Amino acid sequence: MKNITASISSFFNSISEGFGDWGLSLIGAIVSLIIGLWIIRIIMNAVSKLFEKSRIDETLRPFLITLIGFALKALLFITIAQIVGVPMTSFAVLLGGVGIAIGAAFNGSLGHLASGVMLLIFKPFKVGDLIEVNGELGFVKEISVFVTILETFQNKTSILPNGSITANKIVNYTTKGNLRVDMPFGIRYGTDIDKAKEIVNNILANDTNVLKDPCPRVAVNNLGQNGIELLALPYSSVDSYWDVYWDTRQKIVEALGEAGYEAPFPQRVVTMSK
Repeated sequence: MKNITASISSFFNSISEGFGDWGLSLIGAIVSLIIGLWIIRIIMNAVSKLFEKSRIDETLRPFLITLIGFALKALLFITIAQIVGVPMTSFAVLLGGVGIAIGAAFNGSLGHLASGVMLLIFKPFKVGDLIEVNGELGFVKEISVFVTILETFQNKTSILPNGSITANKIVNYTTKGNLRVDMPFGIRYGTDIDKAKEIVNNILANDTNVLKDPCPRVAVNNLGQNGIELLALPYSSVDSYWDVYWDTRQKIVEALGEAGYEAPFPQRVVTMSK
């Protein structure tokens, strides 16, 4: 009887000691997690301020901040697993299984992540560029690992998945630093072409939004059924594009009207046979 009592007492003492050790490890892990996340937050704030003062490309900043934050948190969780007593081999197997499960669940998101990395490496555009993609035209405000954020001319915020960007045509209007604004207009047959070109060239030369280099040009573009189509080819900065597109076009129309040029209209020549 004494042997049985002693065995039971030893069993419960072992459980108590084990639970005590595990409980202390758990409490230590929780405290370490709280302190670790607090330290990571301080580090990330310092890194963000450092990036703002550095010459690192604005396009890379969000990606690098996200990557550093992920690495620090991964290191914290590995440290906590060791505190709890999880063997590294078991932890590696568990991490691998979780990685496979996450990869299967977020297959599309991982594709956007890969596309985001491609955008940051090859840099078809950067923050501040005016681009057109997927039918959206706007200035790039942010390139993150999963999405790219555009601000359109209507002050709309357009959030595009990176996968859809790399899978489609990208038009960057900022690469050259200036844009050509093609503005066709028509005059009637029989009117003075050189005089019309002179009027339009004067408008372009005196317009502050039109760049002097490259030099603007006016040329005959097409001989239509009802009139002669001239084409004004001024250049503008990216920011002044719409000012030239709308305002300069209006100045041309008004100047030609004041000079007596009328818009071409459908005409037919009818001959009477005798």
